[in-house]
Amino acid sequence: MGIGELDREAHVPEGRPKGTAAGPRTLAEALRGRGDDGLAALLRARPDLLGPVPNDLTQLATRAGTRASVVRALERLDRFSLQVAEALAVAPDPAPYPVLLDLFTGGREEPETEAALPGAVALLREQALVWGEDDRLRLVRTARELLAPSPQHPSPTGLGPTVAEATAGMSPGRLQEIVAAAGLPSTHDPVSAVAALTGLFTDRERMGALLDTAPPEALAVLDRLVWGPPYGEVTARPTAPVGWLRDRGLLLPVSPRTMVLPREVALHLRGGRAHRAPEPRAPEVGVVRAYRPQVVDSAAAGQAYAAVATVEELLKSWDHGGPAVLRAGGLAVRDLKRTAAALDVPEPVAAFWLELAYGAGLLASDGEADERYAPTPAYDDWLDQPPAERWARLAGAWLKATRTPGLVGGQDAKGRTLSALGPDLDRAAAPEVRHRVLALLATLPPGAAADPETLLARLRWERPTRGTTTARSTSAPAASVPAPGTDAGTTRAETGAAGPWASEAGAARGTGGTSAPRPAADLRERLARWALRDAELLGITGRGALSTAARALLNLPLDAPAGPAAEGGGVEPEVAAERAAELLEPLLPRPVDHVLLQADLTAVAPGPLLRPLADALAVLADVESKGGATVYRFTPGSVRRALDTGRSASDLHAFLAAHARTPVPQPLAYLIDDVARKHGHLRIGAASAYVRCDDDALLGEILADRRSAPLRLRRLAPTVLAAQTDPSSLLDGLRSMGYAPAAESAEGDVMISRADAHRTPPRTPPAPVPDGPPAPDATLLKAAVHAIRAGDHAATAVRKEPAVPVTTGGLPRTSAAETLATVQAAVMTGSAVWIGYVNAEGAASQRVIAPVRVEGGFVTGYDHTADEVRTYPLHRITGVAELADEEV
Repeated sequence: MGIGELDREAHVPEGRPKGTAAGPRTLAEALRGRGDDGLAALLRARPDLLGPVPNDLTQLATRAGTRASVVRALERLDRFSLQVAEALAVAPDPAPYPVLLDLFTGGREEPETEAALPGAVALLREQALVWGEDDRLRLVRTARELLAPSPQHPSPTGLGPTVAEATAGMSPGRLQEIVAAAGLPSTHDPVSAVAALTGLFTDRERMGALLDTAPPEALAVLDRLVWGPPYGEVTARPTAPVGWLRDRGLLLPVSPRTMVLPREVALHLRGGRAHRAPEPRAPEVGVVRAYRPQVVDSAAAGQAYAAVATVEELLKSWDHGGPAVLRAGGLAVRDLKRTAAALDVPEPVAAFWLELAYGAGLLASDGEADERYAPTPAYDDWLDQPPAERWARLAGAWLKATRTPGLVGGQDAKGRTLSALGPDLDRAAAPEVRHRVLALLATLPPGAAADPETLLARLRWERPTRGTTTARSTSAPAASVPAPGTDAGTTRAETGAAGPWASEAGAARGTGGTSAPRPAADLRERLARWALRDAELLGITGRGALSTAARALLNLPLDAPAGPAAEGGGVEPEVAAERAAELLEPLLPRPVDHVLLQADLTAVAPGPLLRPLADALAVLADVESKGGATVYRFTPGSVRRALDTGRSASDLHAFLAAHARTPVPQPLAYLIDDVARKHGHLRIGAASAYVRCDDDALLGEILADRRSAPLRLRRLAPTVLAAQTDPSSLLDGLRSMGYAPAAESAEGDVMISRADAHRTPPRTPPAPVPDGPPAPDATLLKAAVHAIRAGDHAATAVRKEPAVPVTTGGLPRTSAAETLATVQAAVMTGSAVWIGYVNAEGAASQRVIAPVRVEGGFVTGYDHTADEVRTYPLHRITGVAELADEEV
């Protein structure tokens, strides 16, 4: 933003009146004419203007015109508001409202556009992208520079430069040749020649007569360029149709090989329209199918329970330490494959569950030298909660997470594969997209499932320029413009990019059919598709429709469609989560306290088991299959695992008898007794390690077994073998050989092996990456508006003119003696003065104060800028000046 822009849109010279009856002359004046509610609306829509709070309205206007702030504001416009801004960028500056309307309607009656246009202009004006009254609408200069056409970045409307811009630097002789070929009288200077051509191209009757004389091939060339891009390359000897257009100024050269269609000509061919298809109304979200709300809630509840069970199963499998952490962070591809196989889900779904547990703070790395993933202490607290509360915690974590599991398996900007739980998965736009997708689902009647394509179309209308990042896009090829049946006249149009502010993924899309369609890889669209998939997996939706519990979680109406904005609020997230859990709880399956034993050494759990029963059975048997009923299989290894926990055979028989609705099958009873008979026959302790057994023949058998060679055993006594390995390795080695040893303590007692879970140190969940500054609350807005008003009062207060200039850089500058004398006089008269002040950090500001006391090198007074009594050191006051009017 240049100095001229600051002078025109922000700065108000001292002594000048603040605006005229004809309307504001600068953006700062327009902001001064707003009420407090208007300023609050601006700061709420553009929170980046608050960091830090501007000193006055001049600084606010300057900040509102900076490139970064304007780009961000443009990115958050809906499609029609953006079309209005694009039309203003190619309209005269300033543009009367009727001219803007004609750019949309072409002078025809279009009630829908006419009804929507005032609202779009009001929105742009509210966000300080447009200022001025309706008879002099001005687009802020930065926005005009971003949206206006240039050879490198044509306008999103597909319009090119004006005749005056395209002929700048053209020789007077060449201009006169074009004027003569167009049938106009010759002029005496280039300015009048350009004016004559402009007048011809904007006169519908004369322009129509000129085009009536054009060859059909020339009209075909114009048809190719009319909706953009307006640039095309030509050869040194263009074909006759292109030469006819060039000679009459209907195509103008911008370089030796490039021609452009002037804006006035394109508007005539378009019938005066800036856009081929204005979109004043947001697309409706279609309903693909409607269900009874009870059906949706039941389906969502079933999926919610499955989600909780899946996360529990995942973390339980990592109870003793999960896979290793890659050196660059994240999970190895092979470990993700193993996790997907263990959960019996595709790898992208496994990545979703991993990231969900990580985002909820249930999973983290342990931070050890050999770093591995493991559950956190918060996981144990989560297990103690009822299933509905556990689901609410998972859903709440998903709603606010910026980590995007859908990116797993893709590549970053440097071509490196993105891994689950690894870095570079954060996308700041993810929470906003999730909330908006669910909010749009909430606008449908309860039980209605949305058509995904219409929902995505609605999102594209609401954020047409949103992509992965906002960056200067590269040029994209556009349509060729040779005359039909010719190849030598032109080669290709130069560019079709949407502009220098277009998003990285959606750069080559316009709003009037002027550029390539939106790429399928657009991040915002992918985020929306992932949100729909993840919401179904998590049980937020059931059969594609929003569940009642999810509506409560989002603080939306439960039994009626939400409003168009569909934004929840007014309730703390914890309260909303409790309410959602209460609604979900009655729909979840009730845990059962029994199993059905079968003769094939299996047990069937006819539903979810109570936690103590499920934990005990998971030790005694292995899970064979899951579904509506879980099947457990008893094996010698699983029974030995139960005996290792300190239970005896009689304990296992009693456990099964107490929790089985069927008699204990004889094969299962024999299996338990056989394993228990062998269990503990061998005893292992620490020498480095030893094996003790009352049966010396069994020890001899072990020594003779070649598989025991790695254990390096030797006989110490008829009933004792020593090993040069640790007890745990010796225990595992003998078990792999088919024996059933038991560990013993130094006192000779059998050691009970308990499944001590491995936990990380306390960890906090990953913090979401903010998508720009946070939205200010009402208290901050009120304080900010008050501070800006007070600072503006100090900056624009009319001062008495001193005999000698006393200001430097906008601050008064007086000697220490003059400063002291002036403030002392103000104390005696009770008047207010204008001071310049530099704080301890070196920041300078100007203030209006009413001094009440001067002593000890300090002045105390009522600061009208801060609206409170303050004390200032005199040595930090740069100068002081009296106000022309003492009323403040």
